[in-house]
Amino acid sequence: MPMKVILLLAGRSRRFWPLREKSLFPIAGKTLLEHQVATLKEAGFKDILLVGGEHNLREIKKMHPKLSTVKQKDLDLGMQGALLSALPKLKDEPVLIVSGNDVVDAAAYRSLLAASKGNRGAILAKKVKRYFPGGYIKTKGGRALAIIEKPGEGKEPSDLVNIVAHIHPSTKRLLSALKGIRKANDDGYEQALTTLMKDDEYRTVPYAGFWQPVKYPWHLLTLLPHFLAAYAPKQVISKKASIHKTAVIEGVVVIEDGVHVLPHATIVGPVFIGKRTIIGNNALVRGSSVGEDCVIGYNTEVKSSVVSSHVWTHMSYVGDSVIGDNVAFGGGSMTGNFRLDEGEVLSIIDGKKIPTGTTKLGAIIGDNVRLGIQVVMNPGIKIGAGTFVAGGATVSGDLPDGSFVTMKAGEIQIKENRSYPHDAKNREKYRSKLL
Repeated sequence: MPMKVILLLAGRSRRFWPLREKSLFPIAGKTLLEHQVATLKEAGFKDILLVGGEHNLREIKKMHPKLSTVKQKDLDLGMQGALLSALPKLKDEPVLIVSGNDVVDAAAYRSLLAASKGNRGAILAKKVKRYFPGGYIKTKGGRALAIIEKPGEGKEPSDLVNIVAHIHPSTKRLLSALKGIRKANDDGYEQALTTLMKDDEYRTVPYAGFWQPVKYPWHLLTLLPHFLAAYAPKQVISKKASIHKTAVIEGVVVIEDGVHVLPHATIVGPVFIGKRTIIGNNALVRGSSVGEDCVIGYNTEVKSSVVSSHVWTHMSYVGDSVIGDNVAFGGGSMTGNFRLDEGEVLSIIDGKKIPTGTTKLGAIIGDNVRLGIQVVMNPGIKIGAGTFVAGGATVSGDLPDGSFVTMKAGEIQIKENRSYPHDAKNREKYRSKLL
């Protein structure tokens, strides 16, 4: 009998700001959730239960109407709360618990299944060379003894980081252990798992394949080549797309229905171009995912970026950036993606500087943003949803949601935005004039 999977999706994506719900963000033609479900099915797991929250469950159900869903009651309890909502609906059976935030290959799930034979638990483990701010596995002879959350650099019990892909031999015993954790915090699941490890055998399953935890918006840029590689080794160009004879298409490129590639545009794969998008004259798109109904306008370069739907540009540079829905770049607006000292780009999260792990990072822009002409954005800045930035501004720091931003005497001025961008559909009247 196929093993049940519980896919946990109820996180509120607070560290993903200014972008919306991360499991539903599009990249390379699918949402992150769709990629996760496809990988599980590739590994042979078909019976999947999706656990969402009030903020995302309706859209999850719409996306996967044939899969079972459960609403997490207490989001403050993290994974513990998700399983306290989901497990009572299951019979006592082995179960695979998967975090929607951990992207791995199908081979990882197959390895877990093999290691769980003989009524044993199995914990996916990644060997790391530098400190990772997550859970570490205390082991002995291949047996997992405990999960130590964020032990601090130099205090790690091993070099094995816990990836949330776990097989439990008994849902009844797991539920009992979860109920026994009374302290309300976000590591209740790990505490329960450590309790189970005292009596039950859980094997560590070392994994050397691709792994990317998705916590911050720039993690999508690491996922981008991984998901684009799924289309290799051939080009997929719809017969309903229009490619001008002077356009250049190189490498693994996916071009969907209704796309128009105008004269002298260049697309260098791996690249995904969504339905009805226009790639304008002299534009260059390389190593990127561009969503539906976009206009990558004249003389624009989009490089190593994830661009959602209804995004418009004109003589712009979008490098190593993540752009939300319904965003417009005024003529000459540019993202900076490389520090002058060529050092690691930092980002401010909850008032603290967070290393991004990369020297190349552009802008992270939320939904419904409008940028005037010749707006310049420094590396790693984030612009909140519904923000307007007036022409000529130099954005050197993060901008809150719903801001109206101008430059005065060389200083950024931030006020409440009392305007709101038109719905993306209202811009369609301009698209017809481009073709």
